[in-house]
Amino acid sequence: MIDSPRVCIQVRSIYVESQSIPEENRYVFAYTVTLRNLGRFNVQLLGRYWLITNSNGRKTEVQGIGVIGEQPLLQPGSEFQYTSGTILETPLGTMEGHYEMVDHQSQSFRCAIPVFRLAIPTLIH
Repeated sequence: MIDSPRVCIQVRSIYVESQSIPEENRYVFAYTVTLRNLGRFNVQLLGRYWLITNSNGRKTEVQGIGVIGEQPLLQPGSEFQYTSGTILETPLGTMEGHYEMVDHQSQSFRCAIPVFRLAIPTLIH
């Protein structure tokens, strides 16, 4: 597999206070991912891999088929956006990973998901 610059990935995260219980070390975060196909051909997302790290250094790996039950096909110039979530035991953490993709010639490639921060608002300066 090779890394490909044909897909741009942006992530935005928010703290979900209404579902969090800090006194029980339960911090809920939602994140919205936008994938844009910058190439000239269709690409399809087949799977995902996440590495979630809390501020105590505890790491959790998550992998699976597609995202939110879908394996979206992105045509040239199009984008796909979805929102998902995770729960941490600490008020601060990070996520990073990659998507397993396939191009119009059935060649597999990997798109890196840059590290992003999960933090309750009072921790962001």
